[in-house]
Amino acid sequence: MPAPKFPEAPETVSRRTFVSWIAVGWVGFVSALGLGLTAVGRLFFPNVTFEPPQRFKAGFPSEYDVDKVDEHLKKQYGVWMVRNERGIYALSTVCTHLGCTPNWLEGEQKFKCPCHGSGFYKTGINFEGPAPRPLERFKIGLAEDGQIFVDKNKKYQQEKGEWDDPDSFLELA
Repeated sequence: MPAPKFPEAPETVSRRTFVSWIAVGWVGFVSALGLGLTAVGRLFFPNVTFEPPQRFKAGFPSEYDVDKVDEHLKKQYGVWMVRNERGIYALSTVCTHLGCTPNWLEGEQKFKCPCHGSGFYKTGINFEGPAPRPLERFKIGLAEDGQIFVDKNKKYQQEKGEWDDPDSFLELA
């Protein structure tokens, strides 16, 4: 019967190898600690993004021409101001298909979405392309100083009959 084999004695580890293992361990520990603290810090201090105010003044009614779409608030607030014979309304610049920003085509008198071709009349009603519903209107009214205010927190949808709400349209005499 052969004699049982016992494991050999482990090799001795040199001091240099031992110190390098300790150094690698510390680097790993400090890296993990740094990443963890960064993640926790992001919870307490999230990125601050700029969002324009949801309620703002849009000037005086006399600044808007009849039968015109005013685009000066499009970039900053995401609103078109449209004036007709009866008054003024504020249309959202967000296409109801996938959220792109349509362009106002003055020559064709329509809004046209560059993403998928949805078309909207000046009133905001959709008439071509994949957009499932008209553009939304925002609450509009007159402030005490006579300026128009727009409140984007309140939206009105035509298909729900909300465009008949007096706050979705500023009637001018």
